[in-house]
Amino acid sequence: MNPDLQQLKDKALVIHERLCAVYDCPIPYFHRLDPLSELLSSLLSHRTRNADSGRAFKALRARYGDWAALMDAPTEEIEDTIQGVTWPEQKAPRLQLVLRVVQERHGSLSLDFLDGMPVQEARAWLESIPGIGPKTSAAVLSFSTLRKAALPVDSHHHRVAQRTGLIPRSLAVGPSHVTLAALLPPDWDAQQVYDHHEVMMLHGQRCCFFSNPACQRCAVLDLCPTGQLRMLEKDAKIGAVKRAAVSPGAPRLRESK
Repeated sequence: MNPDLQQLKDKALVIHERLCAVYDCPIPYFHRLDPLSELLSSLLSHRTRNADSGRAFKALRARYGDWAALMDAPTEEIEDTIQGVTWPEQKAPRLQLVLRVVQERHGSLSLDFLDGMPVQEARAWLESIPGIGPKTSAAVLSFSTLRKAALPVDSHHHRVAQRTGLIPRSLAVGPSHVTLAALLPPDWDAQQVYDHHEVMMLHGQRCCFFSNPACQRCAVLDLCPTGQLRMLEKDAKIGAVKRAAVSPGAPRLRESK
């Protein structure tokens, strides 16, 4: 094996173990949906807060008795039902298109048959549907009742991976799925893969923020070249301010009488 690749695998494992200690693995699954429902839920969640997409999903459940009724409903009606999400005018017809494709290709509105496929084959089947990319296919397999060892990568997960040097800065979220999954032990079960996604995501949400990351309290700072550089720059600025304050030419505060 390429020694550089082995180093990355070792590093990914140490990061996983450290973050698992912080965020308390194993992490419970956040819901239990059948795979087709998980697919619709994932499509609603694109660029949308979880609370808003969750409300939209519940509204669809309440308005339509089953997904066949949603597939045949007026598109404008669906758009009105999911108004809380971003781009409802795009998501309403996409939901119906996905349901029609599943119906045509499989013969019924169910994705339970994916349970009998290897992960990569199941992901390829899902990603052959227009509008479904690697994040959605992994989410369906991992988060649904299928509970398969598929690794989703969201923006938080991706940011932590870039800053710690697990992937290059130039690698986009989509292609990063294959690269990051390849760093994980091949014998990991679904819970371990799910835990890895969750701790990377949680770390991005709670510490490795998009702006002003809290590097001083990061559990993997010694493994993060980005964080180390930020801390050095911060120390240099503090040092420069202190030196300026004590230099002979620095203005002095007047003493109060």
